[in-house]
Amino acid sequence: MRQGAPWPAPRAAGQAAEIARGATVDVGEVTTRFLLYGLLPGWFVPGLADWAMHRRTRIEDTSGTKESLIHSLMMAEVGLPIALTLRYEVNPLLLAVQLGAAAVHEATALWDVRTAEDSDREVKPVEQHIHSFLESLPFGGLVSLMCLHSDQVRSLLRGGRGDPDAWRLLPRRRPPSPGYLAGIGVAIGACVLLPYGEELLRCRRAARGRKRRARAHRAALRKLKGA
Repeated sequence: MRQGAPWPAPRAAGQAAEIARGATVDVGEVTTRFLLYGLLPGWFVPGLADWAMHRRTRIEDTSGTKESLIHSLMMAEVGLPIALTLRYEVNPLLLAVQLGAAAVHEATALWDVRTAEDSDREVKPVEQHIHSFLESLPFGGLVSLMCLHSDQVRSLLRGGRGDPDAWRLLPRRRPPSPGYLAGIGVAIGACVLLPYGEELLRCRRAARGRKRRARAHRAALRKLKGA
């Protein structure tokens, strides 16, 4: 798909019929639809599963607020490049941001697991398997995007030489439809912001409860010593 090409609407049924008749399809168009309507929405499933595992292993009583904040950081590391890609043309600047965010996300994921293991929270094999999806999906999406925009990858490798717009954010001439963006926004709110916001609030409440109990315990000890 060429630079600035429109983001196509889904025509899966029609495409399937054409393929059955032996017609060829545009690989770039199919890959773009996969990214928009397959990989990105599918990302929410392991995210929700991971939240459920945190709740099941009572994160609020083990690794607590620290690990929950790390989860928020990882979501920001993934969410920012996605938002930029939906809004701006893919060029060397955007690819550099995406590659940097992927590297930082991987480092943060290691920090996340280390934080959990250093606490009393057990990271079960099922949760580790869920993490494998959460770590591999960003790379899968990034590699697919780089294949779609191989000319921009070559420009990045040349440092953007000869391209005056290589290091500028350029709004997409034909961005995804408002309906698609609204649907993704609702999904992010329901599948990411709400559950992980609830997790953070739960951890904060548990931390405040522990502090109150600790203060009450110290006050009781002082009374005993003064008796």
